[in-house]
Amino acid sequence: MFAVLKTGGKQYKVQAGDMLRVEKLAADAGETVQFNEVLMLGGDDTVVGAPFVKDAGVQAEVVDQIKGEKVINFVKRRRKHSSKRTKGHRQKLTLIKVTDILASGADKSGVKAAMGASSVSPTAVAAAAPKAVKKATPAKAEKAEAAPAAGADDLKKLSGVGPALEKKLIEGGVTSFAQIAAWTEADVAAMDEKLSFKGRIEREGWIEQAKELAKG
Repeated sequence: MFAVLKTGGKQYKVQAGDMLRVEKLAADAGETVQFNEVLMLGGDDTVVGAPFVKDAGVQAEVVDQIKGEKVINFVKRRRKHSSKRTKGHRQKLTLIKVTDILASGADKSGVKAAMGASSVSPTAVAAAAPKAVKKATPAKAEKAEAAPAAGADDLKKLSGVGPALEKKLIEGGVTSFAQIAAWTEADVAAMDEKLSFKGRIEREGWIEQAKELAKG
């Protein structure tokens, strides 16, 4: 039997005994975790989820916490910024060994669910966390969503940020240049994944711009 599971935004086809590297999990070496987002089960009978197969799971033993190969990233700023930077990055990964594939009974297995580990700062966690909103009529809710918080910076001053992107940032909890200026590499990666910026933050040089704008 094989299964197709989803973790860290990626899909993996696995069988019992397989070793694979996945996005870092919140688990220690030797622990057993269970992946509950199973997209498909194959073997004698094929079961396709909608989107996930109900009550199915993939159990695995955490072998070690590792880092991926070093990736060199060359960032060239826009002409008006006149700066270049080369930096390296090693993605944090978890090495696991698949021990069992459950076609049913995963909900009652009692095995700890595999959860992604985040090493970002509290600023990024707060920015990425869903915000609680008060109930309001549709008209009032739409107006409140469109308007930035009182005292917020004009994020449209950043290169490539228009009204739509500014709204996206505000919804993500980012309202000031000071917040952006304080981002670490981990924060940038978290915001990239949360808001699907696809490298825009580094490509446009937002952090450097935010530092200058925060001074003014």
